[in-house]
Amino acid sequence: MPLIRVPAILFALVAVTAAARADSYPGHPDTSPAITAADVSARDKAISDDRFQGRGPGTQAGEAASQWIADEMKRIGLSPGNHGSYFQPVPAVNIALDAAHSSLAFATSHSALFPRFPDDTVYWTPQFASADVAVKDAPLVFVGYGVVAPEYNWNDYAGVDVKGKTVVILINDPGNEDAHPDPNFFKGKAMTYYGRWTYKYEEAARHGAAAAIIVHETAPAAYGWQVVRNSNSGNKSWLDAKDKDASMVPVEGWITLDTARDLFKRAGLDYGQLKAAANSRGFKAVPMPGETLSAHLHSTIGHIVTRNVVGVVRGSRRPGEYVLYTAHWDHLGVKPDVAGPDKIYNGAVDNGMGVSSILELGEAFAHDRPHPARSIAIICWTMEEQNLLGSQYFAEHPLWPLSHIVGGVNLDANIPEGRAHDMVIVGSGASELEDMLADVLKTQNRVITPDPEPEKGGFYRSDHISLAKVGVPMLDPKGGYDLLDGGTAAGKAVRDEYQLHHYHQPSDEFNPSWDMSGTVADLDALYTFGDELANSDIWPNWYKGNEFRAVRDKEMAAKPPSGS
Repeated sequence: MPLIRVPAILFALVAVTAAARADSYPGHPDTSPAITAADVSARDKAISDDRFQGRGPGTQAGEAASQWIADEMKRIGLSPGNHGSYFQPVPAVNIALDAAHSSLAFATSHSALFPRFPDDTVYWTPQFASADVAVKDAPLVFVGYGVVAPEYNWNDYAGVDVKGKTVVILINDPGNEDAHPDPNFFKGKAMTYYGRWTYKYEEAARHGAAAAIIVHETAPAAYGWQVVRNSNSGNKSWLDAKDKDASMVPVEGWITLDTARDLFKRAGLDYGQLKAAANSRGFKAVPMPGETLSAHLHSTIGHIVTRNVVGVVRGSRRPGEYVLYTAHWDHLGVKPDVAGPDKIYNGAVDNGMGVSSILELGEAFAHDRPHPARSIAIICWTMEEQNLLGSQYFAEHPLWPLSHIVGGVNLDANIPEGRAHDMVIVGSGASELEDMLADVLKTQNRVITPDPEPEKGGFYRSDHISLAKVGVPMLDPKGGYDLLDGGTAAGKAVRDEYQLHHYHQPSDEFNPSWDMSGTVADLDALYTFGDELANSDIWPNWYKGNEFRAVRDKEMAAKPPSGS
């Protein structure tokens, strides 16, 4: 089902319509206050049902899913989190590229290159002042990794003017793909924020580029082309900015590795050699002789209001201080042009499992007597799949002062698996929250394991980073890796199977045969962690030297916490 583009003034009508058709959506399971596999499974089965049509924000079925979550929060005893409402409205803009009436081509000295959409390229515009955006004859410049990082003495844009030009960019960080990465060169194997594709477009905009094209490679990107295609060939959404995103790059996109190699060869350049050069200090951006980009993008622009869903267990002694459990409720919706009969992206793992898990935790806390001293907030974000927009909006418009948020846990795409000797923390070594969690895990004879694949930059790819950027300490736990049955080989196999065959694909569907024992053990640990934090006077911080420490220190000094 295509997105319903709804003006903000008509959003209430959509909500009423969704509520009126509640009988056509899944019912609510009969759950208990105890943390059980049956409860989590029942919720996941419901929230990933075909009737929610892949939970696309702004669609009737997607917003019905958010209503289902709000109703479930009420059923299990959570109070509305936003002045009597379970919803925080998030105003956004949908920009739907009309691929049939859009074009992107490279002029070269040999002949024009017309990459096929979406097999060889995907592209879009974040700008919404007009339905038509055009770039004409913008010269190509290879800017390596497109990074400006003063702390690493690195500037890929040094000595080059790219205003009005097309920048061609590598994914990830310099040095990241070395067989033995230098831990003192950027972060060695671990990806930094500079490696994120979102950063690369942001930096290109700061330098006035007319177009920014990223070269996709599966290993450094950590996902195949099908993920890029599926995530970017449909509607793109943005927060409703006053400048209509005029400050952003007019044309953003990706090309396949084969397309990039062809493009470089036509310019008389060797892609492999230039990539190697881009990993060395002193690299200088390289113009691509005789090559330009021209593009015309025709899009349908629609304003919508989607919503974060927020429920709270009010603290018994310091209700004005909050411990967060968060997960995103949205997924990719329906894609009519996808191959095969199944065109619904149900997102049972990503992120029906996260929603089901934090609701299970919320129900447990709601039945505690007395309630924890601090409030427990259960937040389901919208538009995570559209560049974390729901959590970004909350970070920019927090429901409570940021200095009153103690810290939190974000769950995203945690794969059901058996029990483990450990719990992986993505972005480990970041905050004092890890010390508390490590003590809890000892009671289960478990330990914290750093992310086994830090090169994928997982810490920068989900909603917790929106909170981290504004200083709030957050954890990103990913379940066990060293499984009791099969060890790390089995843990890797579980992750690889999901990543290769189900991530951002229609096959991410509920499976009643999942082994939920590890999920329950994880939730038991995360419940105890949150309970101890909520009943303490501790205000955890980022570790010294962490990039978010200064932000947290500043906000805490400016507005001390209040227990009111």
